[in-house]
Parts: sequence; structure tokens; C-alpha cells
Amino acid sequence: MPDAPVIRGADATSFAHAVLAERHPALIRKVRDATPYGPQQRRALGELLRNTVEGALTPPAEDDWWDTWNVRRHAGRSWFDLPFLVAESCFYRQLLCAVGYFGPGPWQGVDPFRPFKLAELDTPEAAAELTALDALSAHPLPDRLKALLHGSLWGNRADLGFRIQTAEGESTAASPLVADDSESLLSLLRGDGRPDTGSSPDGRTLCLVADNAGRELIPDLLLVDHLLAHAHFDRAVLHLKPYPYFVSDATTADTLDAVRHLVTAGTEAGHRLYSALSDGRLTLRAHPFSCAPFPYAEMPADLRADFAAADLTLLKGDLNYRRLVGDRRWSATTPFGEVTSYFPGPVAALRTLKSDVITGLTPETEAALVAAEGQRWRTSGTRALIQVRA
Repeated sequence: MPDAPVIRGADATSFAHAVLAERHPALIRKVRDATPYGPQQRRALGELLRNTVEGALTPPAEDDWWDTWNVRRHAGRSWFDLPFLVAESCFYRQLLCAVGYFGPGPWQGVDPFRPFKLAELDTPEAAAELTALDALSAHPLPDRLKALLHGSLWGNRADLGFRIQTAEGESTAASPLVADDSESLLSLLRGDGRPDTGSSPDGRTLCLVADNAGRELIPDLLLVDHLLAHAHFDRAVLHLKPYPYFVSDATTADTLDAVRHLVTAGTEAGHRLYSALSDGRLTLRAHPFSCAPFPYAEMPADLRADFAAADLTLLKGDLNYRRLVGDRRWSATTPFGEVTSYFPGPVAALRTLKSDVITGLTPETEAALVAAEGQRWRTSGTRALIQVRA
């Protein structure tokens, strides 16, 4: 397997540097303003704000996360010299510690990002997406599955994804999909060519590793509902974060909020998802490794066994993609199958591009994108990919 340098934020012109120097301080201010934290929490947030801009990594003395994942060894290093994935993970852990999330105390377990997540569900855009869902029911099942897949891909642009796709995307600068294995993925989702009993006595299992909460989680749940309701899979396992992470990453509480939103809106999907959770056809996992600053290549044995037991693992979003292929400056034409060969079973990625990492492009696609946009296509969120390693 080819090697590539780990992404860091030392280059002042890089995307990673901008996240550390601009996005993180802005987030601290946003969290501070969204919740009436007391003087202790506000002081801690102020200290973190100064530290992220001017200082070095200073782990809390009484938080064993740093020892569990052997991250305390980075103490004293500049945030910008750390591997980007490590720096981001440490920042969010520091932020949660600052607001008292891990307690003990009255702020224990209070999600600092919850106001932003809930606000997304109570918008005209969210209502419009459910209206689009109603219209989708008039279309044939294959078209519905394809539309729901694209809705899940585009996340909070789900209203675009629910439009029926009538033409195959082309991997050129004119197409929003820089890589498109959708036909292979649709075949895997339908279970084409499989025995009626699936690959195990318990039938077929889908693992979906969720990305963001709010409006972005809704289309993921609708896709799961469709796959269960039409017997493409017998059970689904939704992998979530065990606590708030990277602002909007979905937790169990966020998932329940999303299901309740669908139920309250009167959707049949909401009621089916509620029942699937109740009877075990849809189960939730919140493994500690989901908040670890490492790629999936370093996953522990029990998580590897979960993925190995699945007929398909579907990873959503940019962060999961970075962890799947490794947060490195790969050549864009590095084969996706090569960098994911370690993964214990069929795996697919649905990702809107919001960071520098990319693999699996053709030389022609990369050249066309660079000619049209320079390197902006990597991070703008206007491009996406569907990649499969069966």
C-alpha cells in the first residue's frame, strides 16, 4: 500500500490550518453565546479560546480519555503541529471538559451543540423535505431507493436528493459526483443475487455509521426505513457517537429526536422506525472508538467483529471518510479499494467533500476538477462521491 504524509495544520495556507485558527475559535464563541453557562464554564471556555489560538495542547489532569487513547504524549505541542485528526479530536474533548459535560456537576451530560441540532429540525426546509418524501411514494421502488440514497448522500441538501435521478452522473467537472459507484452500491443494497435467507441464519445485516444529526440524520433514517420495510435487509445497526463530537455528530439522543420528529410529522416512516427500534430490527451502537483520534485501520477487535458480521457497512460523511481511508495527503488517483483493503467486509462511503482527503478518482476527473476550480472542489461541500469496495 502506498504511503502519504499525514495532514497537519502547520501550513498557514492549508484548509487544516484554517479550521484550527478560525473555525475552532468561532465555535467556542458560538457555544458560549448559545447557552447561559455559569462563570466557571465561561472562564474555561475563555481559556480554551486563548489556548487554541496562542498556546499548545494542555490535556486536563483528570480525564482518562487522554490515557485511553495515548494522546497525552502530545502535551506541550502546538495544535498546528499535531496530526489534523488528533488536533480536532483533542479540541472537541477539551471543549466538552470546559463546559462540564463529563461532570460531576449540574452540567454533566448537557450537550453544548444541542441548540444547533434541534434548530435544524424546526425549519421550513425540514418541512419541505418531508413534503418531498410524500411525493416520492408515487414512484416505482427502484427509483425511490435511488432517490433516498442520494438524499442520504447530500445530507442537509436532502431536498435535492429526493428528486428522482433520471440520468447517470458523470465523473467530470460538470458533475457534482467526483466518483460514482452508485450502481454497485444499489446492487449491494438490494442484495442482488443473494439467497432469500441472506448470508447468515439471521438474514442480512446493514451497518450504517452515521454522520451528522438534525436534518442530515433524517434522510439516513429514511434510507434505513426503506431498506427494512422492503426486506432488502432483515436488520440494521446504526453506529453513533457515545457523546457529542465534531459539533453535529449524531448521538443516541439526536437519533431519538429525529425519530420523534418523523413521528410527530405523521410520517409512516417515523412509525416504522419507532417499531423497528422497539423490536430490535434497528439497533443502536455507540462504541468508544467512534470518538477516538485514529483511523478505522486501528479499530479494536470487537468493533471489527461488528463490521465483519455485516453484509454491508455504509459510512456517512466527511469525517468517517477521513477515518476510513486515513487522514493523509493521498494522490487523488490512489485506488479506494487499496486504502480500504483492511476493512473486514463490504464497505461503501457516501460523502460530501469538506476536507482535503480524497482517493479513487480517475486522472481525467482530477484534471478536469483542477482546471475548473483549482483545489477548492476538495473542501467546498459542492462535490460528493459514492465509493464501494465489495
